[in-house]
Amino acid sequence: MKLKCLIVEDEPVARSGIEEYVKDVSFLELIASCESALEATACLTENKIDLILLDIRLPRVSGIDFLKSMKTPPLIIFTTAYSEYALESYSLNVIDYLVKPIPFERFLKAVQKAYDYQLLLQQAEPSGGADYFFIKADHQFEKVMYADVLYIEAMQNYCIVHTSTRKLITYYTLGGFEKQLPEKLFMKVHKSFIVAIEKISALDGHEIKIGNAQIPVSRSLKEEVMKRVMGNKLFKR
Repeated sequence: MKLKCLIVEDEPVARSGIEEYVKDVSFLELIASCESALEATACLTENKIDLILLDIRLPRVSGIDFLKSMKTPPLIIFTTAYSEYALESYSLNVIDYLVKPIPFERFLKAVQKAYDYQLLLQQAEPSGGADYFFIKADHQFEKVMYADVLYIEAMQNYCIVHTSTRKLITYYTLGGFEKQLPEKLFMKVHKSFIVAIEKISALDGHEIKIGNAQIPVSRSLKEEVMKRVMGNKLFKR
């Protein structure tokens, strides 16, 4: 499998350097290099792209605004000279955030995460028929039973899968988990948390209790959470 890549970078020297990096990685295929988000938009309509190596400070439309404008974006790795956008970028479920000048070893680590992520997406059970899934954690693929998962917590550019017996750290985005986990078993309750519905033991205001953990519930999701967790099972006076 190869990842089809698009580079969006307005600085010629930086763009040339990233192009050389892409050509040196066997599982990457460079489809195009663009100088702006507008040029990249046209490229996306004509080509299937798996991964965008995206600068943030671009002319007219920033990389962040460009990402927000896409309904179903491909995998994103930010490549920028500015570290102050890191926190915001993680909330957008990007694969990684690279600060220029980018060493090749750091670039390789980022694109390897993107490759592993794409591989897991392709191997996922589309029917949800299996009672387990695999994630890459601690340099190996770990089998996880759906029934063992308590909740999943996003931490910057990685997630922690909390199960009944262990914690697994994986460079997999919360958005990826949300797309792949069976909707009837799991739900997102906060920008940083997905929970196993059957594992919820109590609700208190804007918090959920699972075991000893207190998990926040977003205000915008509270009504949906109450409906899905309790439904018509709430005894009334």
